[in-house]
Amino acid sequence: MARPLTAEDLLAGAAAAHTVDVPAALLGVAGDGDGGAAAGQIVLRPLTVRDVQRVTRAAKEQRLLTSILMVQQSLVTPKLSVEQVGGLPAGLVQFLLARVNEISGLTLDDGDLDRAVRAPIARACFVLAREFGWTAAECSELTLGQVLLYLEMLARDGDGGAEGGEG
Repeated sequence: MARPLTAEDLLAGAAAAHTVDVPAALLGVAGDGDGGAAAGQIVLRPLTVRDVQRVTRAAKEQRLLTSILMVQQSLVTPKLSVEQVGGLPAGLVQFLLARVNEISGLTLDDGDLDRAVRAPIARACFVLAREFGWTAAECSELTLGQVLLYLEMLARDGDGGAEGGEG
């Protein structure tokens, strides 16, 4: 049987440093013929809940800025400003963001994704988006009560309720 975790055990992961090999191809560096060869290494740390909240508040609806801020917050070595991260090649930022998400536990494996798609509230939001033409962001702003109300309206309306899609 596993031992009970302490507060220190839970908090230790936030201080972990992860060394990541950056492929030469992402830096435009000529390698030794191997497209996967590393040009060098960087150090990332996992994002904390506080980091994610700060990024979310700062970026609001700008998805690209969210990515830039997440990478910037996670980079330990070298330390870069938001402006510097924004000036990196897009492919490099995408690569770094994938590593940040991975070490922060923000990725979904196939089983997690399948369970999320099958979740009732996710299915309900998908139906509402399809029927009313709403974006995912608009659906995510609905309360549970609003979701249930709109689903009930669709169930009572024989033509699918495509009209009157105001939220």
